[in-house]
Amino acid sequence: MFSPSSLLSFSSLYVLLVLALFFNGGYSSSSSSSSSSAPTKIGKGYRLIFAEETTDGGFIGHLQVKKKNNIYGRDIPLLQLYVKHETEDRLRVHITDAEKQRWEVPYNLLPREQAPALKQTIGRSRKNPITESEIAGSELIFSYTADPFSFAVKRKSNGQTLFNSSSYGSDSFGEMVFKDQYLEISTQLPKDASLYGLGENTQPHGIKLYPNDPYTLYTTDVSAINLNTDLYGSHPVYMDLRNVGGEPFAHAVLLLNSNGMDVFYRGNSLTYKIIGGVFDFYFFSGPTPLGVVDQYTSFIGRPAPMPYWSLGFHQCRWGYHNLSVVEDVVESYRKAEIPLDVIWNDDDHMDGHKDFTLNPVNYPRPKLLAFLDKIHSRGMKYIVIIDPGIGVNSSYGVYQRGLANDVFIKYDGEPYLAQVWPGAVNFPDFLNPKTVAWWGDEIRRFHELVPVDGLWIDMNEASNFCSGKCKIPKGKQCPSGTGPGWICCLDCKNITKTRWDDPPYKINASGLQVPIGFKTIATSAVHYNGVLEYDAHSLYGFSQSIATHKGLQGLEGKRPFILSRSTYVGSGRYAAHWTGDNKGTWEDLKYSITTVLNFGIFGVPMVGADICGFYPAPTEELCNRWIEVGAFYPFSRDHANYYSPRQELYQWKTVTKSAQNALGMRYKLLPYLYTLNYMAHTSGAPIARPLFFSFPAYKECYGLSTQFLLGSSLMVSPVLEQGKTSVKALFPPGSWYSVFDMTQTIVSKGQYFTLDAPLNVVNVHLYQNTILPMQQGGLISKEARMTPFTIIVTFPAGSSEAQAKGNLYLDNDELPEMKLGNGYSTYVDLYATVKGGSVKIWSEVQEGKFALAQGWKIEKVTVLGLSGSVGTSGLEINGSPVANGASDIGLSAVEQMHLQDDDEGKKKSMMVEISGMNLYVGKNFEISMKMGTQG
Repeated sequence: MFSPSSLLSFSSLYVLLVLALFFNGGYSSSSSSSSSSAPTKIGKGYRLIFAEETTDGGFIGHLQVKKKNNIYGRDIPLLQLYVKHETEDRLRVHITDAEKQRWEVPYNLLPREQAPALKQTIGRSRKNPITESEIAGSELIFSYTADPFSFAVKRKSNGQTLFNSSSYGSDSFGEMVFKDQYLEISTQLPKDASLYGLGENTQPHGIKLYPNDPYTLYTTDVSAINLNTDLYGSHPVYMDLRNVGGEPFAHAVLLLNSNGMDVFYRGNSLTYKIIGGVFDFYFFSGPTPLGVVDQYTSFIGRPAPMPYWSLGFHQCRWGYHNLSVVEDVVESYRKAEIPLDVIWNDDDHMDGHKDFTLNPVNYPRPKLLAFLDKIHSRGMKYIVIIDPGIGVNSSYGVYQRGLANDVFIKYDGEPYLAQVWPGAVNFPDFLNPKTVAWWGDEIRRFHELVPVDGLWIDMNEASNFCSGKCKIPKGKQCPSGTGPGWICCLDCKNITKTRWDDPPYKINASGLQVPIGFKTIATSAVHYNGVLEYDAHSLYGFSQSIATHKGLQGLEGKRPFILSRSTYVGSGRYAAHWTGDNKGTWEDLKYSITTVLNFGIFGVPMVGADICGFYPAPTEELCNRWIEVGAFYPFSRDHANYYSPRQELYQWKTVTKSAQNALGMRYKLLPYLYTLNYMAHTSGAPIARPLFFSFPAYKECYGLSTQFLLGSSLMVSPVLEQGKTSVKALFPPGSWYSVFDMTQTIVSKGQYFTLDAPLNVVNVHLYQNTILPMQQGGLISKEARMTPFTIIVTFPAGSSEAQAKGNLYLDNDELPEMKLGNGYSTYVDLYATVKGGSVKIWSEVQEGKFALAQGWKIEKVTVLGLSGSVGTSGLEINGSPVANGASDIGLSAVEQMHLQDDDEGKKKSMMVEISGMNLYVGKNFEISMKMGTQG
């Protein structure tokens, strides 16, 4: 949904207004330097005074501060260090106050091994004579220096240092600092390391982290059009990819901390400056990018399984004023023959912007239920928005039940008062078990009112149109009903009396160093069990996702679909994400690719951006190009703002054609996308990936942010610039085949090619050694899913000996679990070889009963890159020869066109198609054929 920051971004007026509004209330920054001018080195660090092994195979030690100072507050004098190799490829380094419990990400929100209890007496008087030591695991080695304390993590196989907190010889950072509200630690980095992650932010330089760009992590309702700014999510993790002598090695570093932080990346070092919590580092050894994400999601939680229909196309708009408009949109998509699976409502369906309600005039329940019956019978779905702010209204049952159950965040013992779209609101406290139960009950009640198919949770950073401590004004309507709804109309006073509202160190919040309580919940507000908003702020959307997932799953036992704006480490286990309020510009189209790829690394693979931009009006040309990219986002949705003109894809004839082409291909690829969804759920593998995931040794693609892969082999190379009818695309070494015209071949040595790309064309290529399952497509995924299969096999062009592999996962997508062994799923491994003039293609099916019951069949096999001539002979299917003309099975061969000439005597390659087959997906099959020789 539109938010106030969307209107005001990049405006000097906004900067002045923000600061004037807040500083007028007495906010003071005189207690310290700002983050930009902070001292480079603070204090002398700590010394290790005690160390011993723990019974669980770990290592525990005590650290004593060397020399106290009062910069950003007092030093915590004694720290507890805990180190453990938790798995073969994961190392944990945990540092906290040795004498007093500190805030950590709750173990019930993100389940993990508990750190050991504090030992308050051990180590005070002992001295550890060891100055250097190390603890080796299977893949990683932890080593430390005792005085001043620093630690390093090395890779066992090659001795490479992955993390080194020693400031020795560094001008850019000092020793470790640990104060109540200021923690600092750094690592040295080789200059050739390529870093990715540290989000959520819009990165103008592309996916690779750029030295000296600001990286601030603090969940904020700031529109995605703001560059280098802390946005809706907080993901304090980065992947580090290094190329050592031509061999790639990747690892990842997670700092599990939910407090606000600035991360300074200077190229040769990285420094964390955090305003609370603990150091809780997790190191993941990789060494492949895919291995890193596997290890990371194994720890934070595997991505949620998504229903099949969610991979279809979605249409939304803020401003569908009544049900008839929604009905017209659905019918217009059908008439235009553009695929559409899901229709959405922003808050237009609500009664006075209140959650879990229906507008009785514009969305009368009987008519809405009739509409839902109609679209549900086709296989279409309906999703609506839910904001966390619950309207303060004595006649509003949701609010009354919330009050009765004591579910709201408190300030001075009363529910904290804020303002969002309904006017005055209270915010549910999702850290409270009672709130989770109440929220689930409200979801159940609403589902009985309207049988929605998923929920969209927005504004959950949490967003507040006011700041500070507020009360409802007397004698004044709030909101007034006239003018913008995001103007604060409560009577508010800024809160500066606590160190939580005015911490000594100022993170670069909103890219403007505004106070951390600005336009959100006051940081001195209190959650369940006395937890401060100051600590739990960035967990709000994450905790709401968990509660929403539990509520939806409890309805009918179906697989939930949740779209959340705010995310944290582990959110992908429960929700999908979109990139928030973007702009209908060519720059924003380009930025969207980086953000989508980042979220794959973060373990949130179901992600997309608002196609054509959220606001203002896109040009017709931009919308053409955006659907050509957006058709290949994992989550594909057109979404527009209330104040923008209509931009459904059928509004322009040219965009209609582009949508038919691009979405038409997406719907043919749905079996592949759904299999990627399964792979994401079982191994964390991103659906959309940077090219370096498949080509980690190919350094040229390390910073590439204008192309991307779906899975390991399908490359999208879109036009991202105005007025262009061609695109310069990088092709890693090997053979690539156009999926729109499989006779078109590119054999690359690792180089750029200029591809034709007229307005309605997007270039998508399939890599060699791949088997891709496709279907015939359709206008709704339910229909497309029942069409016959085509199997595409790709060999290196002209190769006389090669192999290819692929897979296919099919299941009942309404079941909450996505797994084999329940009787409602089938998994197929696909294999192919070419050798000695023979081609063999076969499958190995696990649990074929489900696929057999659905009647799924393979009708056609297309083999690309063969060296044989048109004289193809000797076709056998499941051991039986197929005589020419004796059955419906047809065989054809076409010479493929190469974009360039090969050096090796202009090698030819062929596309061979076997059609008219009737092979059951749920049964093992084997196809073999003999090739003629090249003339």
